[in-house]
Amino acid sequence: MRALSAAELLGVWERGLAQAPALRALTLLGAASDAPPDSLATLSIGERDGLLLMLREWLFGSELLCIASCARCGESLELSMNAADLHVAPAGPSDFTLSMDGYEVDFRVPNSHDLEAIANCRDLIAGRLLLLQRCLNNIEQSGERISAEQVPEVVIEALSERMEQSDPQANLQLTLTCPLCDHEWRSIFDIETFFWKEIGAWASRLLNEIHTLAAAYGWSEIELLNMTPWRRQVYLNLISQ
Repeated sequence: MRALSAAELLGVWERGLAQAPALRALTLLGAASDAPPDSLATLSIGERDGLLLMLREWLFGSELLCIASCARCGESLELSMNAADLHVAPAGPSDFTLSMDGYEVDFRVPNSHDLEAIANCRDLIAGRLLLLQRCLNNIEQSGERISAEQVPEVVIEALSERMEQSDPQANLQLTLTCPLCDHEWRSIFDIETFFWKEIGAWASRLLNEIHTLAAAYGWSEIELLNMTPWRRQVYLNLISQ
């Protein structure tokens, strides 16, 4: 893994505009890595998110600024977090088992291929069943092999919880407290969504700078992208004088 240049990141942003979240996350990591695309797609979501968090830190720094809204009173909360505090240690091996009420389940945790497969499922139940079918290696009840459709809801709930525990980076939750009404709640932090919004805002600012400088000096886009942000800012300041 390596940091991306301004030109590379701008290219990734442009390609990612037409992609689903699972695919654009791989586009980001693929641009920063020499790893084959399929090897990135078979990483667990937690492993993928850990790499995204590391890449985000390299590009934009260790501080993450977020805004959340209280569900009770609507008050806005500004949060400042450090990337180091968001890294979670992996749980262990890639294959897991669950034993419950006579059921024996061998499973793996979801990866990007799985998220892409369920992206178009509009029904939550159908999407969850498809995800289970993809992630379950073997299911037995009292020694007899059964299908995912035959697993009772209580076992499915326990399996979903075990999957979350097995890949903790994929289910990163923040405990928030409203300073106005003291309401406390937990919110999932999705690094892919957060990072992509930051990239979009960065790309918009950068293209605006390029437009302004190109119009004033006649420089090409690639010439401006090869400049350091500090030098571009100096020229922008000169234009505004």
